[in-house]
Amino acid sequence: QVQLVESGGGLVQAGGSLRLSCAASGSIYSISVMGWYRQAPGKQRELVAEISSSNSTIYTDSVKGRFTISRDNKNTVSLQMNSLEPEDTAVYYCTANPRYWGAPTYWGQGTQVTVSS
Repeated sequence: QVQLVESGGGLVQAGGSLRLSCAASGSIYSISVMGWYRQAPGKQRELVAEISSSNSTIYTDSVKGRFTISRDNKNTVSLQMNSLEPEDTAVYYCTANPRYWGAPTYWGQGTQVTVSS
């Protein structure tokens, strides 16, 4: 089992920056991929970014060039969010997956990010 705890959400004006962090505990050596998903009100949950144990990354198109995911060590992943837009407002979830494919197995409780215009 893996437990995930997010931090760093909050309220920011459009154009501002926030940094989300996620600390994993438990069977961290089983983790192959860590990532961030988000869910805005009335919308489906979507992938924001993922990073593998070899530091390969993927991003959804709407955040490319603005967000950067990094894996600080085996059990910590961060999401640096710059040039934030009101459309980025959502609950952000940290995820972990023991496989290199498929949906994440483990989810954090979520942290709210609100971008005001």
